[in-house]
Amino acid sequence: MGLIQAAIGALGGTLADQWKDFYTVPGGLAPTAALFAAVPQGQNAGRGSNTHGSEGVISNGSRILVPEGYGLVLMQDGAITGFAAQAGAYEWNSEAQDSQSIFAGNDIVSSTVVTSWERFKFGGRPGTQQRAYFVTLKELPNNRFGTQSEIYWDDAYMNAQVGAITRGTYTLKIVDPILFIKSFVPATYLEPGRVFDFTDIENDAAAQLFNEVVGSLAPAFSMYTNDPAKGRITKIQQDSDGFARSLSAAVEENYQWRAERGLAIVSTAIISIEYDEMTRELLRNVQRADALSGGRGNSNLQASVAAGFEAAGENQGPGGLVGMGMAAGTTGIGALQQPVQPAPQAPAPAPQAPAEDPVAKLAKFKEMLDAGLITQADYDAAKAKALGL
Repeated sequence: MGLIQAAIGALGGTLADQWKDFYTVPGGLAPTAALFAAVPQGQNAGRGSNTHGSEGVISNGSRILVPEGYGLVLMQDGAITGFAAQAGAYEWNSEAQDSQSIFAGNDIVSSTVVTSWERFKFGGRPGTQQRAYFVTLKELPNNRFGTQSEIYWDDAYMNAQVGAITRGTYTLKIVDPILFIKSFVPATYLEPGRVFDFTDIENDAAAQLFNEVVGSLAPAFSMYTNDPAKGRITKIQQDSDGFARSLSAAVEENYQWRAERGLAIVSTAIISIEYDEMTRELLRNVQRADALSGGRGNSNLQASVAAGFEAAGENQGPGGLVGMGMAAGTTGIGALQQPVQPAPQAPAPAPQAPAEDPVAKLAKFKEMLDAGLITQADYDAAKAKALGL
């Protein structure tokens, strides 16, 4: 218990006159700052200054202003004693009976925060002094990823293993501030004046996230290109949301960002993909095959062959045309376009009857002569023909 919600409009009047300390977000923050200590407000709209409070330490009766897009976390001795995700003004008073420990609101972080609060909440009576921190609930931009050498994955579109060097950026969101602070933020950042920034090159925790993203790129590319709803690596640079979901799923599967750290990848922007030599050649072949498929591909290929014949005729004369014709036949280009019709063949000659024995033929003619069916002259002519005379 300890937070009492007040109206923001009262800050300029009665509430401002009654404060003991007044805390809010420090000025001059980078847009990538994720966690930082609340600071005393030095000037109260011309009503005087309030600089006696210790930085990062609050006491009963202090007022805290929570701007839109930020969450307030109160801690004592490493334990979280209060949280507010609703924008507005709050008074810290651990003695008040109507005070609360958590104001989660009804936005995207409410359900996860309540769960984590029950898991990590302070078990005893809070002391009179607390430390206050703000955690950014907005998207945190400009988190970079990149590979120095090729990463490889199995690509369903090209039906082969492909490799590339890639670089880009992604945005992060702290979806569970309590889990994020308790499970991931180093203790050195839970001190007055320190700012946890994911883009800080000296932030070892942020560097670990960078390495985990790089380690998840190959599975993310594989997940994207083998998804039937997406499928083509050539579309990935235009589909920032689709690839973000693949990268987020790969990071979650490998490192449990959301489940164990309260973090999630929201969007990505791939700046470049540089394929290795074999992948570039394979991609050209696959794209060429796609271009030559279907009716349009048939027209393109015929036009290409015609252009080749024309160029060969101009450069090499009739010999070039003959060579192009031979090449077209050798590579089967003609077969791809029009099936070759076989040349008509002459009908096979009718089978001939075997030659008769001349003696048998003459015997038949003699029988015909004796029967009066033929004359002697007919018999003599048939005899001469049978004997080849």
